[in-house]
Amino acid sequence: MNKLYTLILAAGKGTRMKSDLPKVIHKIDGKELVKYVIKQAKDVGSEEIWVITGHKGNLVREATADDNVFYVEQKEMLGTGHAVMQAEDVLKEKDGDVLILCGDVPVLKGETLAKFRDFHISSGSVATVMTTKFDNPFGYGRIITNDKGEILKIVEQKDASEEERKVKEINSGVYIINLKDLFSSLDSITSDNAGNEYYLTDVISILKNKGKKVLTYLIEDNSEILGINTIEQLKEAESIILSRK
Repeated sequence: MNKLYTLILAAGKGTRMKSDLPKVIHKIDGKELVKYVIKQAKDVGSEEIWVITGHKGNLVREATADDNVFYVEQKEMLGTGHAVMQAEDVLKEKDGDVLILCGDVPVLKGETLAKFRDFHISSGSVATVMTTKFDNPFGYGRIITNDKGEILKIVEQKDASEEERKVKEINSGVYIINLKDLFSSLDSITSDNAGNEYYLTDVISILKNKGKKVLTYLIEDNSEILGINTIEQLKEAESIILSRK
């Protein structure tokens, strides 16, 4: 089995939380959001866990000081692709796969990630995207496929055409990508889009255009990929997590 390294995207401000704290250190049941995600990474067998910090990163490092994780800093908020680029120097000499998780997605189960990893390995894919479906997918990147159901690209909401916005299958923001393929593709992405950001999602179409095997892994329970952007979503995630006790 390939070695697995995990990157946790944890640089966000949490503006919509109406708080000056980094989003990932808001708490559910007395525990910071990012700690739930670190546990996900540990449960799936990560060799090393790297937390990408940004806004008030010292608070994120303090909150996770006992979690046996490493840190890289994203000094400018230039998108998810740019965040992952910050880890190139610490990971480029390694072999294996990179699991990319979002520090504000605490509900995802370790067993779901284990099945995701197993699928990625058994399929021989160089990149696998975890997806789910929403009746109202507003705000999420859409999974664009061909008539065989093969993924062609991921389109962010603000860049999507009217037709693409009708697609119900969405990108969860969780990926497993071969380490070498990830960083070679990141060299090719640009910020020529509506958000003027470097999108990690562009890696998928770059790999696809190179003829590499890129697959999706659809999960049925869309509540597992609930991202926390508001106090209401924080309360929703808390009720899910407490219901599992």
